[in-house]
Amino acid sequence: MSGLFDDFRSEFNKPNNTLVQLILVNVVIFLVLLLTKVSLTMAQNLGVYYFVREQLMLPGSINAFLHKPWTLFTYFFTHDEIFHILYNMLFLYWFGRLIDEYLGNRRLMGLYIMGGLAGGVLYLAMYNLVPYFQDQADTARMLGASAAAFSVAVGAATLLPNYTFHLLFFGPVRIKYIVFFFIILSVAQSAGTNAGGNLAHLGGALMGFAYVKLLQNGTDLGRPLYWLADGWSNLLKPKPAIKVSYRQRSNASTQANTFVSSAGAASTTTTTPDQDEVDTILDKISRSGYESLTREEKQKLFRASQRN
Repeated sequence: MSGLFDDFRSEFNKPNNTLVQLILVNVVIFLVLLLTKVSLTMAQNLGVYYFVREQLMLPGSINAFLHKPWTLFTYFFTHDEIFHILYNMLFLYWFGRLIDEYLGNRRLMGLYIMGGLAGGVLYLAMYNLVPYFQDQADTARMLGASAAAFSVAVGAATLLPNYTFHLLFFGPVRIKYIVFFFIILSVAQSAGTNAGGNLAHLGGALMGFAYVKLLQNGTDLGRPLYWLADGWSNLLKPKPAIKVSYRQRSNASTQANTFVSSAGAASTTTTTPDQDEVDTILDKISRSGYESLTREEKQKLFRASQRN
């Protein structure tokens, strides 16, 4: 078990590993709830488990939500059934790999979180504004990462509509058709027994489409999330020990100039590539195909398309 925990810790500490980290957070929360449920069932005190789970689920009533506003965030990291989390995490992994490869791990985080939030907001709006759902609002509860996973899937299909998955029994299928099928399925079931979950799917899907379309036009909806994530990571970083030393002024000036020069070089790594770089990438595509590009080249090409 210690080796398993070490593996989990290692994955959390790896840089640029957002996809695996999102999956691990969901899995860890699921396992904690599962062990809690089993333990309390044996202790014949299952009511405590339901109380704990209730604090993580998004309620349908707006009044109940105002007493537990954190549930708009916690619900899309919470699962109660093993096949529910398996389905959602596979969906997230398949499409999240594309977002991670072509747009980077920060955009993947943005799509996941904002898709989950959008799904929760649409769920609350429908259950409190539409007469068909209003009578059910007091008893409605929602959990699961499907809205966030739908956001990632629709984002990938919007960015790369003709990318092909090879499906068992079906062969090669473009992802735009796969995602379209699941959207139609959610629309068809939005007045059924799992209406809340399917409404959340549609909210996540709308966010995924809008997020990527706006990103292609130069507007990144995830900037506030990146700022919060950077602030949190900086807060957790250990403070370096301050070391005082005395040097000659000329050496200090030289070092300062060197620092400015190296910082300037580092800051250019995320700038829009120049035309020569774009031409080189396009030549590589014509010779070897799009799939031959490295992750960095794909992201450079995407930044160049935003410029145009």
